Amino acid sequence: MKKILHLCLFIPLSLFFFGCSSVTVHQYAENRPHFDLYEFFSGQVKGWGIVQSRNGTLLRQFVVDIDGQVNAAGELVLTEDFIWSDGELSQRIWTISGDDTQSFSGRADDVIGEARGEAAGNTLNWGYTLNLDVDGRTWKIAFDDWMFLQPDNVLINRATMKKFGFRVGEITIAFIKQ
Repeated sequence: MKKILHLCLFIPLSLFFFGCSSVTVHQYAENRPHFDLYEFFSGQVKGWGIVQSRNGTLLRQFVVDIDGQVNAAGELVLTEDFIWSDGELSQRIWTISGDDTQSFSGRADDVIGEARGEAAGNTLNWGYTLNLDVDGRTWKIAFDDWMFLQPDNVLINRATMKKFGFRVGEITIAFIKQ
């Protein structure tokens, strides 16, 4: 009876603790091709993306043209020009610096504070909070951004958006280095 009681307690607790383990970029250290943020985004990159609500409804689509240049300070400057499916045009300019080839920080005008990222293998995980205009109001949205480099210079990006810790949507982008 004591063994059954222990088993009844162990299984739910195990599921709870293992279910709460988070994914880390280091799990992908052996994945190939190797993703070098500076190398991939230097020059011209094009992306096609979708924005979905928390229940998966397609909200918007976009195309983004990115021009990446390394400045005199060794920072990667990404000029992103978006064309949205509703005709809106927008631009974001990122300035990214790397502590090494695995740790990065970045700034943009609509990013609150500093974005932080880590790379390993074919993967980059990037976290930041963005001031996002929604129906005439500005929302602070936290992004958990995952990029996975595929063969033939294709980069797949999936970002989860959260407000107050609750998932409010996702963005999926396919980038091709030109």
